[in-house]
Amino acid sequence: MTTTRKDGTITITPQNEANQSATVIICHGLGDSSEGFSDVAEHLSSKLPYAKFILPTAPVQKVTMNMGMAMASWYDIVGLDKRSNEFCKGIDESQSRLANMIKAEMDMGISRNRIVLAGFSQGGALSLYTGMQLPAVDGPPLAGIVVLSGYLPHSSGFNISAGLEGTPIWHGHGAADPLVRMEAAQESKKVVTERGATDYTFKSYAGLAHSVNPQEISDVLAFLQRVLPPDNTCKIKLKDPGEMSVKELKGAIAKAGLGRQAVGLMEKREFVDLLRQHRGGKL
Repeated sequence: MTTTRKDGTITITPQNEANQSATVIICHGLGDSSEGFSDVAEHLSSKLPYAKFILPTAPVQKVTMNMGMAMASWYDIVGLDKRSNEFCKGIDESQSRLANMIKAEMDMGISRNRIVLAGFSQGGALSLYTGMQLPAVDGPPLAGIVVLSGYLPHSSGFNISAGLEGTPIWHGHGAADPLVRMEAAQESKKVVTERGATDYTFKSYAGLAHSVNPQEISDVLAFLQRVLPPDNTCKIKLKDPGEMSVKELKGAIAKAGLGRQAVGLMEKREFVDLLRQHRGGKL
């Protein structure tokens, strides 16, 4: 089931939300929005029906590299050369936003090792920067990090949190990328591994520019299936319908797409029964 919030965040949940046992957060590239990767997320979701996909939209801010034009951006980009890449105003705020999204999933019962951070270009850079620097005391390493046509931003401020060195990183990059050049991507892997990362896979795609192709998406799917295999013991902890208020029940029923079945229901117990039947797979 797909929903879109007012802030542009797209969420794709299992048909029965009680079956969720994993989460994948996908961050778009510069100037794009959550819509940019919604088709990819829908495809991946069909192959991982137990995973919830969250696609946030970056805030609009001025980007120095693009002549100061305001656009959706996770942080300011001064330039793509190594020195300019150290100036990333706004990256701390975006890093905190992703960390809060991860915490929200953990509060619902999803362990951090059942969560993947992914992103394209600037979104991939943010995912790498954030995922390897999460507070170690908050839980185990992420299940994985996916970087598509991305790089390591603000390397002078990048330090892998103790205990997260083994986080699986999968980095795909177009060999013909004219924006984030292959040399920059390879340098990013070099720096991250020198800082302690022990599981960094880098794969290049001949002829691919600053984009993705079907083979790369297929490889991403294989990675996700490896690090997020089905596991019913990891399902989220949902509030029992009998403990919900009528308002909460109606919200959960609407979120589950049960509006038609709820037509004509009046009593709280009727809403409770409907939601319980849905979660029990009887609808």
